Amino acid sequence: MFNRKFMEELFKPQELYSKKALRTVYDRLAHASIMRLNQASMDKLYDLMTMAFKHQVLLCPRPKDVLLVTFNHLDAIKGFIQDSPAILHQVEEIFRQLTETYGGLSAGEFQLIRQTLLTFFQDLHIRVSLFLKDKVQNSNGRFVLPVSGPVPWGTEVPGLIRMFDSKGKEVKKVEFKHGGNYVTAPKEGSFELYGDRVLKLGTNMYSVNRPVETHMSGASKNLAPRTQENIAPNPLAKEELNFLARLMGGMEIKKPSGPEPGFRLNLFTTDEEEEQAALTRPEELSYEVINIQATQDQQRNEELARIMGELEVTDQPRQSASKGDDLLAMMDGL
Repeated sequence: MFNRKFMEELFKPQELYSKKALRTVYDRLAHASIMRLNQASMDKLYDLMTMAFKHQVLLCPRPKDVLLVTFNHLDAIKGFIQDSPAILHQVEEIFRQLTETYGGLSAGEFQLIRQTLLTFFQDLHIRVSLFLKDKVQNSNGRFVLPVSGPVPWGTEVPGLIRMFDSKGKEVKKVEFKHGGNYVTAPKEGSFELYGDRVLKLGTNMYSVNRPVETHMSGASKNLAPRTQENIAPNPLAKEELNFLARLMGGMEIKKPSGPEPGFRLNLFTTDEEEEQAALTRPEELSYEVINIQATQDQQRNEELARIMGELEVTDQPRQSASKGDDLLAMMDGL
């Protein structure tokens, strides 16, 4: 990704990449690692990347902060490669090139860069579950602009209008309610190789702990009364489960006293999520559970051997040597 020749081409003055060219570069970068993705997974990963970057550029407090977002990206990469001095040197060299190329640009030039990027992403309104949960994206795919938090560095909290005369002397002040909850920025983010960026845009979006939602949806709650008449377990299904338990080694009647080797199937992400789902599940939807215990004692092995013997098919002796030799003979035999 930080190959010297590739970076040299990237830093040459040029027109903005097309969406097709960007996707091609992204695919090659992703598959340069040991990761292998099918087309559907690659599409989702690309959509997540583009929408995440659009969110970061859109919410930059000031145009120059686009550079801080990029530095946050590089800081995260440096954290992954601390044990690889050669690659770390490559990343730090890119940092120096970024500082040299963009560090001296004016606010107007940064605004042009920011506007060009936003124009590139203008028609992309892909919904991301993480953004929807955090309420930073609406259901139509558009991002929510915050009306609280620190204002851009070097600016004042809104709420005051100053009026000056022709000589530049302040003659009047008018206060107004801005409807937000803004505070003064504590300090400017560092543009040095190592420093506090202050800005959180561009850092790991998944580092924040979020509660797992296991509540039933409205549609599920509405369907619950309709299932009252169907909550009785199907006896045929229960017999099939019992037969499956016998095939796998027998049914567990009593809870074993000691530890038992085996595997545990969990369809939830975490144990906490499973416990929460069990607590919120309506009682009428709870069924009896058949526990399957696959142990290897002699009696059950004999039972399995007997069942397997019943499933064996032996060849029937042929009535004559000529029967079935060809299709006509087979049809005559029928």
